Amino acid sequence: MQFDVVTLFPELFAPFLSTGITRRAFESGRVKVRLSNPRDFAEGNYRRVDDRPFGGGPGMVMMAEPLSRCLSDIRSQRTDAAPVVLFSPAGQPLTHAMVTRWAASQGAVLVCGRYEGIDQRFIDAHVTEQISLGDFVLSGGEIAAMALLDAVARLQPGVLHDADSHVQDSFNPALDGLLDCPHYTRPEVWQDREVPEVLLSGHHIRIERWRRDQRLAITAHLRPDLIEQARGAGRLDARDETFLTAL
Repeated sequence: MQFDVVTLFPELFAPFLSTGITRRAFESGRVKVRLSNPRDFAEGNYRRVDDRPFGGGPGMVMMAEPLSRCLSDIRSQRTDAAPVVLFSPAGQPLTHAMVTRWAASQGAVLVCGRYEGIDQRFIDAHVTEQISLGDFVLSGGEIAAMALLDAVARLQPGVLHDADSHVQDSFNPALDGLLDCPHYTRPEVWQDREVPEVLLSGHHIRIERWRRDQRLAITAHLRPDLIEQARGAGRLDARDETFLTAL
């Protein structure tokens, strides 16, 4: 798969693409990432990519033409009709289901906005999907693009050391959409805090039941909406409901 990233700050991606576990996905070419700067397609000595908003108001707005030319150049180098994704507060919140969909796709063109936003005419003409990281505003779409790329990369075969590692992630359908349980490692006692006895028992059925109960308890406390979603989807059994009632 290939992701073309439209950004005024391609240098922000260099450390991201060359460090960490997901580096294997990018260096191997399993997830190809190509960076394009709309400033390279702007006119004039100053390569201007923004201007004042019509109607007045604070800040500047990214101009449609440099972005359109940048996108045309990307299109000329791709053999598919890749969707164009804009990171925006107006977008749908990024979820595990969306990440899974992108992880099985051929990629996309990711547009990172800056300043007060992008000329709406470019959005209307070219953007097929908008994504948000949540109900807050960033200085640009680069961090959001990295979040999507990281989430997609770690789902690729061979990227994580343990192929089943991502199956235990929070929000994964394998966990019925619940949050993950607590994890512990050596030493068994740290600052007078002990590892739960059940994890030392070697009794795999008890351990899995404990982990399930912990997922239910944590999710009910921190994200009760996920409990309701799991209940509505029929993912909770009678034992789960008994435990939740006892909470």
